[in-house]
Amino acid sequence: MQQQREYVGIDLHRRRSVIVRLSPEGDKLDVVRIDNDPVALAVEVAKAGPDPEVVIEATYGWYWAVDLLQANGARVHLAHPLGNNWGNRRVKNDERDATDLADLLRLGRLAEAWIAPPATRELRELVRYRAKLVAIRSGLKAQIHAVLAKQGVAVPMTNLFGVGGQRLLDDCALDGAYARRVRSLRELVSDLDGHIATFGDHVAQALDGHVGYEAVQHIAGVGPVLAAIFVAEIGDVYRFSGPDKLACWVGLTPRHRESDTTVHRGPITKQGSRLVRWAAIEAISRGRCSFLQDHHRRIAERRNNRNIGRVAAARKLIHLVYWALRDGHVRCLEAAA
Repeated sequence: MQQQREYVGIDLHRRRSVIVRLSPEGDKLDVVRIDNDPVALAVEVAKAGPDPEVVIEATYGWYWAVDLLQANGARVHLAHPLGNNWGNRRVKNDERDATDLADLLRLGRLAEAWIAPPATRELRELVRYRAKLVAIRSGLKAQIHAVLAKQGVAVPMTNLFGVGGQRLLDDCALDGAYARRVRSLRELVSDLDGHIATFGDHVAQALDGHVGYEAVQHIAGVGPVLAAIFVAEIGDVYRFSGPDKLACWVGLTPRHRESDTTVHRGPITKQGSRLVRWAAIEAISRGRCSFLQDHHRRIAERRNNRNIGRVAAARKLIHLVYWALRDGHVRCLEAAA
């Protein structure tokens, strides 16, 4: 007699995990808590028989578990952390969480996240780490400005870290502790410059010959750095049925609350890739594309709010990014040229 396919819910944590097995009828077959060891995980999931349906939440460090389960023949589903609302339960524990995950999968009501392939995850690792280094460097530069302000040193130039600014830092007389701090911060900034350049080269090598990467850079305001963010974070653009779906995934679409005849539409959801939203806004701020700037100005004047216009233009830019990644070119920009 052929074994019925079982449903396995895994509540993954940093050190330990809880695994719950359910029958197709929803009966609880087994509950086990294991240390996060690949062998132990494989052994417990193997009890569900061949090709089990396994669900795991997109939480801290899920990569290794998903790769292991897929390699062992499981059909893995990645639960979206924000898409599955379990309500305010009186009791919340790891077993209940794993059971609910398996039950949602069994009933076909699981909100799933995309399981990016290993190559995309590696590219994301490079892009995200470079972005993190840039953020750390910005914080260090802000500290230098703060120290100069404490010492009453005026900074007449717009870029303190250009040629003129570096000359100012070399020549200004600071008191002992302040001078030592600025010297240390400058050394750290210099070290980070080297690391940022190195990881920028790694990203460029990984995207060498990528058609979508080259096409996205034809959009005004999008250079190699922002194009790499779009390519890495979006991944397989064909998983979106259209540009509106991509804009929704990025979190640039307004909230929608509807009940009976009452409809409320609020600010953008921001439920998506924060890095992609930043890149889209940054591209609008930098770019000089008449197509996008006209849209920006028209919305800003109508709503009497420049920020709303900027976000609307960023959403339109995401539409262009979609076509660039899907088709390798953007026809509306070619017609404008």
